[in-house]
Amino acid sequence: MRSRHGGPREGSAAANAVEHTVNLVTFVYGRIYFPTFSNSLKEIAGFLGFRWTGSVASGLEAIILRHGWEASKDPKQKQALLVYNQEDCEALEILANSLVDLYRGAPADPKSTRTAVVRTADMKRENAFGFGRIHFALPEMEIINKAAYWDYQRERVYVKSANKTKRRRPPTPTSRYKPKPNATIDCPRPSSCPNCKSKKIYGHDWRNKTIIDLRFMRHGIKRWVTRYVIHRYRCQSCRSNFHPSGLRWPRTKYGSNLIAYAMYQNIELGLPQLRIDSSMSKLFKLKLPRGWSNKVKATAAESYQTAYDNILLRLCNGRLLHVDETSVSVKGVSCYVWVLASLEEVAYFYSLTREGDTIRALLRDFSGVLVSDFYAAYDAINCPQQKCLIHFIRDLNGAILKNPYDVELKRLASDFTELLKPMVETIDRRGLKKHFLGKHQSSVRGFYSCLSGSFTTSEAAMKIVSRLQKNRNKMLTFLDFDDVPWNNNNAEHAIKAFASMRRVIDGTTTEKGLRDFLILLSICETCKCKNVEFLEFLRSGTKDINDFATNGRKQPAREARHRLAK
Repeated sequence: MRSRHGGPREGSAAANAVEHTVNLVTFVYGRIYFPTFSNSLKEIAGFLGFRWTGSVASGLEAIILRHGWEASKDPKQKQALLVYNQEDCEALEILANSLVDLYRGAPADPKSTRTAVVRTADMKRENAFGFGRIHFALPEMEIINKAAYWDYQRERVYVKSANKTKRRRPPTPTSRYKPKPNATIDCPRPSSCPNCKSKKIYGHDWRNKTIIDLRFMRHGIKRWVTRYVIHRYRCQSCRSNFHPSGLRWPRTKYGSNLIAYAMYQNIELGLPQLRIDSSMSKLFKLKLPRGWSNKVKATAAESYQTAYDNILLRLCNGRLLHVDETSVSVKGVSCYVWVLASLEEVAYFYSLTREGDTIRALLRDFSGVLVSDFYAAYDAINCPQQKCLIHFIRDLNGAILKNPYDVELKRLASDFTELLKPMVETIDRRGLKKHFLGKHQSSVRGFYSCLSGSFTTSEAAMKIVSRLQKNRNKMLTFLDFDDVPWNNNNAEHAIKAFASMRRVIDGTTTEKGLRDFLILLSICETCKCKNVEFLEFLRSGTKDINDFATNGRKQPAREARHRLAK
């Protein structure tokens, strides 16, 4: 209207009104849900009790009437337009007052008896049934509810069909379980005494130990039990007792393949430990003790601690590092798991809080390029940084959805996408090479030169502009380096690997159990990055993933037998 008819006089009431105009649609859309079919002023004001009295029923009719009046100058048509616009203003005033009343009078207590206004966050989901513990008002109700559970009925409810009805109890496992061995390894008799070299020796005593393991065949797995027998000998000349030299059996009762298979199911397949114990006991007819998988996991994590430390050291001294974090519950306490990732290695670690002291101390000597999201703790790390542009695009898209009628915000988003799109096309054609990406530097300078004075009326657009200015040296760092991604997908992919298992361990794991799990998960994800089978690496017994990736696959599995157990 200003461009067509000129603005009102400065200092007048009209000028003041124009300067303080507010679009009420942005306050209704996506925030307040009136019981109407649309967010039009006609329907909402009609619900609030306002009624139009004139002959004009819609905006389209008002436009037609306007054109008719301009052609005929009929005073009746003019009066009808004035009445329609006046009633529109009255309806708009009613809507504005209603929004203020809703803000002031909305119930703060979710249990409020007021039903006219309901907060969407407090609405109960319309699910007929659901799992979970129910809190009853009376203890008698809880007793009755408990009696309806499936386990209770199986244990307590019996139907008397004969005079002598006995309760069938599950068989108790025997304390000593000795499976029949598939093979027996008897240590050969030595030729002479190791002390005096006398050949007058005789068997004095013997010991045996049974090792329960798995044998991996070409098309399956089977249980394999080996019985080791070691004799003790005595020399008739020097009266010394000795065992055959160089022969030892594994310290544990379970073999390396069995342990490797259990860790493969827990870490890579994400099966809970109790389910692993149960399935392996049933499939292989084993009598695994309660908590066996947890004990084995702690032993395996200790065995791979050095490999984990080496991965973490290489990541902190590399030329490129992706970092991200996520929350986890440890016995009901909210904690955080951080991930450091490169193109070839992944390492997780745990901290009690999300404060940046831990990550800053770990990366104090890091001099490569750090790729991260916009969490402020990463800004204090003194190194070149690349902010994840996918995060920024999502935030920009969310701002547009919240402000659908903000023209300046849409123009800013369009300018940024037009800046980024040619860069992505160059990456698709040429890769992440500084030589080819350098041509976009002039476009970046032109984009930032137009930011400051072009977006001044939209609050949402001004926030995005401030964010772009603040992170100017971190938004497009990938243009200045070779092989630096413009997104944080490596770290997010590693976070997803942990998040899939978090649903199982969340709230039940201990701090030590979480640390052990993160060590083994770091080994597993690093194996994936290097295209190495995690189970195959565990079975090999080696602790160096790089060495196994180049040479380890050529070694037969029997050469590494019992290394993990030792």
